[in-house]
Amino acid sequence: MRNPGRRGFTLIELVVVIAVVGILASIAIPSYQNSVRKSRRQEAMATLVSLQLQQEKWRSNNSSYAASTSLSMPANTSFYTYTVDQVTATTYRLVATAAGSQTQDKQAGTSCSPLTLNQSATRSPEACWR
Repeated sequence: MRNPGRRGFTLIELVVVIAVVGILASIAIPSYQNSVRKSRRQEAMATLVSLQLQQEKWRSNNSSYAASTSLSMPANTSFYTYTVDQVTATTYRLVATAAGSQTQDKQAGTSCSPLTLNQSATRSPEACWR
C-alpha cells in the first residue's frame, strides 16, 4: 500500500519515459543530421555560383578564364574543399569536394560529392542541385 504523503515516480513510469525519449531521439537525430548536411550543401552550391560569377567577370576583362590563383577562393572548410580544374581559354570546371561527415550527403540515392559547375552552367550531380 502506498504512503499517501509520498510523491514520486515508479520505476515502470521512468522506464516508459526513457523508452519514449529513446524512440523519439532515434527518429529525430538522423533527420536533423540530414537537414544539416543539406544546408551545408546549399552553402557549397552558393560558393560555386559565386566562383562562377568571378570567372565570368575575369573572362570579360581577360582573354581566358582564370586559374584558381586569380580567384578569391574560399578557405577550405572542414566540410568542403574547393578547386578549379580543366581551365582553358573557353572552359573551366569548379569543384566542391565533400569532407568529413559531409561525404555521407545523398539526394535521391545519389552521392552529392563532388559538386561541379562549369562555364555552361552544367551542374553535376543533377539530383543534388534541385
